[in-house]
Amino acid sequence: MAELRCRTAVVKEGEEDEQQQCESEPCSANSTMDKVSLKETCSEDTDGATCGVQEKEKEDEEKKEEDKKEEAGSQKPSPVKRSRSACRSVMLQSLVKLFFGCLAAVTCGMMYAVYLYTYHERKFWFSSRQELEREITFQGGSGLYYYYYKHMLTAPSFERGIYELMRDNRTVSGQTINAVERLSLYPELITSLLYRITGSQDVIEPVYFYIGVVFGLQAVYVTALFVSSWVMSGTCVAGILAVAWYVINRPDTTKVDYAIPLRDNWALPYFSCQVAALTGFLSNNVNSASEMFCYLLMSATTFTFILVWEHSHYVLFVQGLALFLLDSFDLVPPRKMADIHKVYLSSLFLAYVLQFQNPALLSSPLLSLLISSVLARYFQQNMKMGPLVARLMKVFLHFYLCFTTGITFSYVAKRLMPVRESDFILKFLEVKFGLNTTTDFVTNRLLCQECFQTPSQDFFLRLTQASVLPFYLLVLLICLISTLQTIYRRLSGEPMKTNLRLEDGRIGEQPEVIYHVFHTMLFGALAMVFEGMKYLWTPYVCMFTAFGVCSPELWVTLFRWLRLKSIHPVVLALILSTAVPTIIGFSLWREYFPRVIAELSELQEFYDPDTVELMNWIKTHAPMAAVFAGSPQLLGSVKLCSGWTVTSLPLYSDIDLLRRSEDTYQVYAMRSAEDVYKILSLHKTSYVIIEESLCNELSHTKGCRIKDLLDIANSHVVYDKGEMYSFSKHGRFCHEIKMNYSPYTNYFSRVFWNRSYHVYKVNSVISFQY
Repeated sequence: MAELRCRTAVVKEGEEDEQQQCESEPCSANSTMDKVSLKETCSEDTDGATCGVQEKEKEDEEKKEEDKKEEAGSQKPSPVKRSRSACRSVMLQSLVKLFFGCLAAVTCGMMYAVYLYTYHERKFWFSSRQELEREITFQGGSGLYYYYYKHMLTAPSFERGIYELMRDNRTVSGQTINAVERLSLYPELITSLLYRITGSQDVIEPVYFYIGVVFGLQAVYVTALFVSSWVMSGTCVAGILAVAWYVINRPDTTKVDYAIPLRDNWALPYFSCQVAALTGFLSNNVNSASEMFCYLLMSATTFTFILVWEHSHYVLFVQGLALFLLDSFDLVPPRKMADIHKVYLSSLFLAYVLQFQNPALLSSPLLSLLISSVLARYFQQNMKMGPLVARLMKVFLHFYLCFTTGITFSYVAKRLMPVRESDFILKFLEVKFGLNTTTDFVTNRLLCQECFQTPSQDFFLRLTQASVLPFYLLVLLICLISTLQTIYRRLSGEPMKTNLRLEDGRIGEQPEVIYHVFHTMLFGALAMVFEGMKYLWTPYVCMFTAFGVCSPELWVTLFRWLRLKSIHPVVLALILSTAVPTIIGFSLWREYFPRVIAELSELQEFYDPDTVELMNWIKTHAPMAAVFAGSPQLLGSVKLCSGWTVTSLPLYSDIDLLRRSEDTYQVYAMRSAEDVYKILSLHKTSYVIIEESLCNELSHTKGCRIKDLLDIANSHVVYDKGEMYSFSKHGRFCHEIKMNYSPYTNYFSRVFWNRSYHVYKVNSVISFQY
């Protein structure tokens, strides 16, 4: 009995010692050895009292030793304290990395904005020119938007300026338009309001404030690309490499250096922020606070993106297709997809209200996709259940339901709210892909635009020389194969891992990576058809490639497939994820940094004296009520520099304006003087401007010149043995009118001319001269 009591006491003592160890501190080695010897002594001793006395004496000695250690300050930390200390150390390291990462991202953005400003100054000598010459530098008709910005600043008040723009009868002849709705002028409204309320009138000129805001948005664009690559790869080196590639490929990533006020220069920075927020929102390694921040940022940028660009819902439709694929294969939690749908729907609704009930948003493919996917998901609630074959069949059925439902909703919406542009887009796509032919001038004119043609070989050559295209194909191939493996595992019923380790080698199980794989493939397919889409695709090629070469997970995935045995895959992946970006960065620095410095140091000259002379004549000699006709690009400059009424505008998304432009272009066709006079008089034209560059156009290939397109549309073409010839009983108007003989002098009187332009007054009273 004594032996039993002794053993019980020892067991209880051991339990108390273990509890004390978990709560306070671990015992020393000597103390452990003493307890073991004590247990042995107790087990041999038959006297329970003696055992208890020895225990008590030993405990007193241990307490005295502990008190001495505590007084001496030599006590070892407990496991809880050590874990807290480790957590604090990890948190501190994370905060330091976050601080320096954000600092690097903001620095890259600011440096890019300074680079753009310096390059713009060197290219146009902007600060040394007069106001008229500065305005002419806004090329491609983009200066029209700057005119409305100036109008808002000259208005008596901000409210009065908006009222005048909503009832504008001094822009397009014979029409009263809502310029805010028709030209998406919210960027100009917001910028003019900021210029007023910040008191910048006495500090900076309006034009510098305007281009400064645009360049600042480009800095945000670059910063968002930096953050996207950083979030996916986990290293700031990826962000720096993405920015470097973006700057090097500037001709293929942005149009801001020669057409500042364009709508996409205002809108794409918001889209880049939305993509960065979406990347963080889809990530599995994001806490609740960060997820809420990403959700709010995504909501704000999506709404702003739709508001400032009339083509934004098409871009979001492509993004929605990528997210739809993620949801269909169960690669993202349903909760997150529901939140993203809420963002899309709320942004569309608010933009619909602020854009004066724009019917294009209600009949947009984005809204059709959202509604069809929700309905198909409702009817297929058990789509993610069953064996592989059953799930695969359900996925195909889901695709079919979404497609048919979306087409049906779009058809009904267009019948209830007719949108002429949508029918024209369908006809345009039919001709583009060779499903139909047409002699329509507007359609053929758009097809001849560079942005709607297939990309040239020079585009791919530039990306290859900058080393981005080869690495992009490698990264895309690895991520795509890994994504397909993940899709197969999901269809087989295997759940996705939320806590991936580096040694797992499954880059395709990260939802944000899968999204960017679908994102870059969809936009890349469009860029292979329309060259203008390269400005949406190339920036994300730079970002995605930088993420891939700097990501250890991607290299581990590759080495797991290769089954390396000579060296551990994780070690080699960590080495390559550092060495490869370093080598790429060094080669880019050595080859392209001198070119960038040369661009900034070289003084270029942009001077167009003929256009300056024309604008000065219009401002000084034309009456206030004059209406000018000409090419849309030139009329945009006329409106900006003089404010006079014009017959058309350089706006390719408005069918009515495109048809009016076709009428104006008839001065380059083989039409009689009477026909041209009737057409111009129909639009209340006072002066018509004939450009020598269009009348004697030789730069374009035959078939895409303005006069060739007009001859096809007017049936003034004869085909003989595969060759196209123009034929009409009338000569080409722009040539014949310069001869100064009747009947042209009866209808038109030349009032100004120089080497590039001839201005003719449209006679209100016809005088017949023989």
